[in-house]
Amino acid sequence: MKKIAIFASGSGSNMQKIAEYLRENPQAGVQIACVISDQPNAYVLERAKNFGIPSHYLTREELGNPTLLITMLQKYGVDAIVLAGYLRLIPEFLLDAYPQKIVNIHPALLPKYGGKGMHGMNVHRAVKAAGETTSGITIHIIDREYDRGTMLFQATTEIDPTTDTAEEIQRKVMCLEHRHFAPVIVEWIRGLG
Repeated sequence: MKKIAIFASGSGSNMQKIAEYLRENPQAGVQIACVISDQPNAYVLERAKNFGIPSHYLTREELGNPTLLITMLQKYGVDAIVLAGYLRLIPEFLLDAYPQKIVNIHPALLPKYGGKGMHGMNVHRAVKAAGETTSGITIHIIDREYDRGTMLFQATTEIDPTTDTAEEIQRKVMCLEHRHFAPVIVEWIRGLG
């Protein structure tokens, strides 16, 4: 059984979809060992509790403490880390501890609309402002820069640049996230050996 930690900053809808997928597909051989958030009131912490998954809020200082964070992840037997709406840049010590074992989902077709500050509605507003006819998701292994690294998967959705609002683009993109993130994670983790 491979164990993942999910890092999230917000409501946790992707965490919930991953947990539901793993519950419905026990043969996947993947378990969420813990959920970590950088926001004390993030709803993801409540969602994790509803699934019986240990969840922790960590301060900026705690997240920057290699001994504390790596010891916690080792305690849970974490094999890989999934970023599901996590808004902080991952520190180098964590990249070194989990080389090529940290995956992220981005609500756009990278390399477009990536980088610092490009998350959530900021991305969808930028897509709308540019008059794009498609958007989508990118699932990728992270590196030392925001929204870079090895791409694992992309999915697209058509958008109407005239009538679709940023909120409608968000809804369409979120449908892709909820459909694809969990199965891509399972396939990726199986490939880690």
